[in-house]
Amino acid sequence: MSELQDLLAVLELEPTDTGFRASSFDEGHGVVFGGQLLAQSIVAGAATAPDKEVKSIHIVFARSASAAAPLELDVEVLHGGRAFASASVSIRQGDRLCTRATVLLHAPDPDLIRHAEPMPAVDGPATLAPRTPDSWWDIRVVGDVDISDPDAVGPADLDVWTRFAGAPAALTTSQALLGYASDGFLIGTAMRPHAGVGQAQAHVSISTTVLSHTLTFHEPFEAADWMLLAHHSRYAGRGRAYGGADVFTEQGAMVASYVQESMVRDFPEGAAPAAGERSKH
Repeated sequence: MSELQDLLAVLELEPTDTGFRASSFDEGHGVVFGGQLLAQSIVAGAATAPDKEVKSIHIVFARSASAAAPLELDVEVLHGGRAFASASVSIRQGDRLCTRATVLLHAPDPDLIRHAEPMPAVDGPATLAPRTPDSWWDIRVVGDVDISDPDAVGPADLDVWTRFAGAPAALTTSQALLGYASDGFLIGTAMRPHAGVGQAQAHVSISTTVLSHTLTFHEPFEAADWMLLAHHSRYAGRGRAYGGADVFTEQGAMVASYVQESMVRDFPEGAAPAAGERSKH
């Protein structure tokens, strides 16, 4: 299978008495990427109200999850009504609680009012070199910004075009894939203004992790098509960072927004990984 098929496979959740069981997409680091847990929580929440769309999800990352062990998703329906529904999704491994999410679902109503932020004026994806050539996850960064480079200093902004070419058109799958993509760029965006600090140092000489993530969907979209993730980090300090992004189609429609809280700090004394190794937290 291609890696996209591998990722789609972990979104196929196995029903259990308390919710679902799932496997993990192993990216070679031993721990599960937070974007995967976010994506699986979207799918689990959507299953509680098949007649509605996922409107938003707020997830807290309490502990890391091991890629070597199954994931148990405990689902609790909080409310089910005509226009709105909500559910809690907790992901655990044994007695280890890894994440807890609240998922809001809705049946959209006709417009009474309508407005949206305009898409930033940036170069389109066709003019940019792929960051991951021939990959199942196509990423193209406006301005060829390298957030991994500690010496590449710039504003706390990052515009990223992304798509999952060949992904199914189903809305919940597209929302889950955007959830997966949305987790990966805001820590690097927060590092951009600071000389000597880059994402390549994360888990090596700098301790970083995502603490919470809130993703809100505005309009239907397809993750197989180009999406612009327009990031801005609004604050960094006290070992934490905060930022967000708006998501646009290539035609300029605003389809989603997200905000993220993260940790960016020195390792506590004695906790840094040995030379040549990476922290798993």
